[in-house]
Amino acid sequence: MLQTIEIQRKERSAWIWLNRPKKRNALNNQMMIELITALDDLENLSEVRSVVLAGKGDAFCAGLDLEMLQQMSTKTYGENLEDSQRYARLLKRLYLYPKPVIAALNGPAVAGGCGLASVCDFVLAVNTAKLGYTEARIGFVAAVVSYFLVRSIGERAARDLLLTARLIDANEALGLGLINQVVSPELLTARAEELALRLCENSPQSLKITKGLLARISSADLDAALDYACELNASVRSSEDCIEGIEAFLQKRDPRWKA
Repeated sequence: MLQTIEIQRKERSAWIWLNRPKKRNALNNQMMIELITALDDLENLSEVRSVVLAGKGDAFCAGLDLEMLQQMSTKTYGENLEDSQRYARLLKRLYLYPKPVIAALNGPAVAGGCGLASVCDFVLAVNTAKLGYTEARIGFVAAVVSYFLVRSIGERAARDLLLTARLIDANEALGLGLINQVVSPELLTARAEELALRLCENSPQSLKITKGLLARISSADLDAALDYACELNASVRSSEDCIEGIEAFLQKRDPRWKA
């Protein structure tokens, strides 16, 4: 039985709700384990074509649970390393997830919670949301998320957020490229649903391959990236989805993707 998240199916998308509203959806080990397990289970469902990550209550995610923060100093290096690796596995799972993932920020996304949003493919945020990596304020380091953050918004902007540890509003986050769209609170769910369904219209194979491609070329040198891109491009041209997509385009009809 799920203790910290809730899963809801909406047409061809699945919504994963962070469900610790009294704790402002703070991350603990149980939540991280449940999120990874949920993502694993949803990946195997062909009828689920996109995933939305959202928060119950008035916050998206306030970061690491206070109890975990308090326990850091009493844990061994090995125990702290295990906790860090668990968070890294969650971020990597979201970043490399074969289906599009949308983060719908209904409120603050802070520290580790902002890290969750950073690795999603799309981030929608209400106009009252606050975002930031506040780890440096408590002598902590946003080490794991820094890898993804630099690739998302660039080193200069990442230095600003990580070193100042300041909170920014949704409009500034939009300007930095940390989020994709600012929406009013009453429209957040509808906009996320609309985007999720729009993504479902595309070839699931193409989306999966494109996500893998982007992840790979972001860390490769130019020549290696172009070589890999060319090889991938050539192999996809003869795929069932590509053939169906081109035929549908030429026949001016909607494509019929195989699950």
